[in-house]
Amino acid sequence: MPLFIQGRELGRIRSTEELFSKYPHLQEHARTFRSRPLVEVDPKCLLYVQQREFATTTPADEYVSVIGSDDATTCHLVVLRHTGSGAACLAHCDGSRTWSEVQLIVKAVASLRNVFKDGRFELHLVGGFNDDARTSHKLSLSILAAFQKQEQDIHLETCCITDMNDMVENGIHKPVVYGIGVNVKTGEVFPASFPQKGPAEELRSARTFTGGQMADIYDSDHGLVKIDPCKWSPDMDIALWLSQSDDTILKCLSTSPMAEPPHFVQHIKSTIQFILAHPNSDSLFPGRQPQLYHRNQSGDWERLLRSLNI
Repeated sequence: MPLFIQGRELGRIRSTEELFSKYPHLQEHARTFRSRPLVEVDPKCLLYVQQREFATTTPADEYVSVIGSDDATTCHLVVLRHTGSGAACLAHCDGSRTWSEVQLIVKAVASLRNVFKDGRFELHLVGGFNDDARTSHKLSLSILAAFQKQEQDIHLETCCITDMNDMVENGIHKPVVYGIGVNVKTGEVFPASFPQKGPAEELRSARTFTGGQMADIYDSDHGLVKIDPCKWSPDMDIALWLSQSDDTILKCLSTSPMAEPPHFVQHIKSTIQFILAHPNSDSLFPGRQPQLYHRNQSGDWERLLRSLNI
């Protein structure tokens, strides 16, 4: 079924400029969204989603109140929610396999939908900017096209992407909003930042850095962050990057070197150091079992040393 905007079927869109020209209310909504104050989310209620990850839960979740993600430059943050069940998914998409990733997102929300409750699927898109290579623009169109091909009717509510998420600072284009959260109790989507990005931040970053594809990281039935076994070559020739200048790392390892947040280079270095310290990735997953984390009484994510029968 097609993607809908204010009850009208969205036809073929050739550019984001055309999209905002046809639907000016999306521009106004985007301006309002990006002007909202940034919320620093309490880690004790947060489920953080990294690049090429998604997580889905419902308002009944006792462990998670907010799903969030940030550090998106050309990447897009996707929230899909069913208004009847309240089931919500947040994904951090970088364009690696957009069509299959959108299918995963829709399937995840549909699987938690209460079929006896009326409602509709609502979509919120945030991310990208007017980068020179138009990487953001291509990803915006790809995501919209993928949602248009889904079986369910999906209603686009928030569209703060590319053109409408762009600002110029000292002559350099940058995103206005780098991160968002979705309150799974109320469905509110808001600009956000996150002082903590765990659990297992470096392992999850290493999975993506070494080519891992979109992963579902949350078991909402049991309140568990689940990191499935991943693999990388013990012979990866990456140590050289640690001796390179910050400018070189930015230029070579970012799709948007001038727009990255200040901690980008240190994040890359930490990820490389983690991979070098664990050349045999199998050692991180004894018995090829996933790493599991649950929220303890203090509100922190804590690793379960024994796998559950789930």
